[in-house]
Amino acid sequence: MEALLKQTPVQAVVVAPEMTTLIGVGSIDGVVLPADSALLVFCFGGVGLPATLRIAHDADAEPLGQAAEGAASLSLVVTHEVLGRLFGWEAAPEHGRRYHLTSEQRAIGLALRDYPPGTFCEAYRTGKSIELLCETGRLLADGDLVPVAVDGVLSLADSRRLVDARRIIDERWSEKLTLDGLARACGINRAKLTRGFRELYRCTVAEALAERRLAEASRRLLSTDLPVSKIGYESGYLNNASFARAFGRRFGVSPSEYRGRTLAA
Repeated sequence: MEALLKQTPVQAVVVAPEMTTLIGVGSIDGVVLPADSALLVFCFGGVGLPATLRIAHDADAEPLGQAAEGAASLSLVVTHEVLGRLFGWEAAPEHGRRYHLTSEQRAIGLALRDYPPGTFCEAYRTGKSIELLCETGRLLADGDLVPVAVDGVLSLADSRRLVDARRIIDERWSEKLTLDGLARACGINRAKLTRGFRELYRCTVAEALAERRLAEASRRLLSTDLPVSKIGYESGYLNNASFARAFGRRFGVSPSEYRGRTLAA
């Protein structure tokens, strides 16, 4: 088992008033953490344990310094204000969601954790903490982090294929996408695509596609003067009635009402 599983005292690195890094597992008595913060817990894996990242919205509600993650020995405590300003996390990642670490994240985290004590240790760990936060923010923003399947049935390779399918939906939402076409494009069979999508994203492929199309339609209703019927057609709806029904279910008002109310406000 890797050294990361040892019960070592927590070391706190104050990167800035808005960010503190916790290294090790143990007591955090006397450590003053930033208020109104999120928690990013990095687990570097071991025998039978994947390397993962878990994101929690409220650091104060978490068992900081405890071995709750099994292999947790590095946590970043960062204020929501900083996350929003740097990475646009106003719509934060789902609370408690776990993601597979990339090789780059793992390398940065291990270098941060294992740097030997000495004159330059604090400066080095401060720099690596910022690097790890920025790399994680970039990966989340680009949709390149792969969620961990809740029941563990999906392999990492299959999870990556499902992320590719989600990216196709996000980028090619205006095209006529089908389950078979998505499955072929991502190198996964149709059954695993449908099951896996529910597992990773808690929705069906059709629901994800509809949400993406309606989000784009709502944006265009406010940013253009295109007719509602044209926006609906270009969003994949063959007639205005089906577009109005879908839009009403999602936003609670018709497309025309949505445009009028929002612009009036």
